[in-house]
Amino acid sequence: MAPDKYSAVWVSHTSITDFLQCERAYQLKHVYKDPKTNHKIKIMSAPLALGQAVHEVIESLSVLPVKDRFSTLLMDRFDESWKKVSGKQGGFHDRESEEQYKKRGREMISRVTKNPGPIARKAVKIQSDLPYYFLSEEDNIILCGKIDWLEYLEDTDSVHIIDFKTGNNAESSSSLQLPIYLLLVGNTQKRSVSKASYWYLAKDEDPIEQELPNKDDAYETILNVAKRMKTARKLGKFKCPSGADGCGYCLPYEGILKGEGEYIFTDTYNTDTYILTNQSETKKDESVIL
Repeated sequence: MAPDKYSAVWVSHTSITDFLQCERAYQLKHVYKDPKTNHKIKIMSAPLALGQAVHEVIESLSVLPVKDRFSTLLMDRFDESWKKVSGKQGGFHDRESEEQYKKRGREMISRVTKNPGPIARKAVKIQSDLPYYFLSEEDNIILCGKIDWLEYLEDTDSVHIIDFKTGNNAESSSSLQLPIYLLLVGNTQKRSVSKASYWYLAKDEDPIEQELPNKDDAYETILNVAKRMKTARKLGKFKCPSGADGCGYCLPYEGILKGEGEYIFTDTYNTDTYILTNQSETKKDESVIL
């Protein structure tokens, strides 16, 4: 099959993670469309709102020259970003819960303001809203995704991948995030990757360096999963690891299909956004993938 981005299967860190956790959840989040609107569906939650607001502030700085990045107070930028996720738009059911999450976000922004580290140094910005490349032209599979920050290391003319973490949980050692980002960055801009770090904004003053994956191993691993995803889409078969009872990943979306959610708005990507009406906030995981 000739490569064609319009008919290709697009995979990303988020979709691959969802597929490996629960194929049914992957289907409902990335494949299913509401027959009434022909839109995909999304569940908004407090942790997702927190991550969205914090990331928006920091990522907006990467397009600015170093001298202009702090011309506007980061806290002012955060307060403006928070307006987009305030109330039910951010999955908040009450003011008290929202204020707790907003306080956490402000603490993260304060930490970055006091210890900007790589944020105050040169950065590489990939000139694409959504960087992507053909992971396999033969299989017509595209790998895509946004990278939080690419610090430019002038001494080696290379880049340092930095991923900002706004959740309380550490990234698992089995995570495919770094292998995916290594492939993306290496194939969507010209400089080599010499370093990668996670920055846990809730507790760390500086990014924590991670061991770089082997490129060949990363490619084989990601392609193998991507092929499984393509096969599942072709056959229309997506299994939950817990069987018919469902699991914590797919059951919230099953609830939306059963009418247990509240429609909030349709975003700029024509995705219908809901909040769950039978719980105050998402309990299973406070980490978020963006």
